[in-house]
Amino acid sequence: MASTTITIRTDKELAGKITALALAMDRSRNWVIEAALRQFVETQAWQIEGIKAAMASLDAGEGIPHEQVMVEAEVVLGKRHGA
Repeated sequence: MASTTITIRTDKELAGKITALALAMDRSRNWVIEAALRQFVETQAWQIEGIKAAMASLDAGEGIPHEQVMVEAEVVLGKRHGA
């Protein structure tokens, strides 16, 4: 896979933590940063896809009315609190 260079600015504390992780893991700072970015991007993409799916479900009328959710929540919470 072809690579490209990007530049970021960060505070010294975070840069120091990245360096410390790289040393502890016997990896380069670039490796640590790229691993962190990959994880962040994958997580954000997963969340966005989930939100889009939920919105599509609501648009298709597959949602549960707010009032019904609140009644069910009260039942569950009431049972948990001995009510």
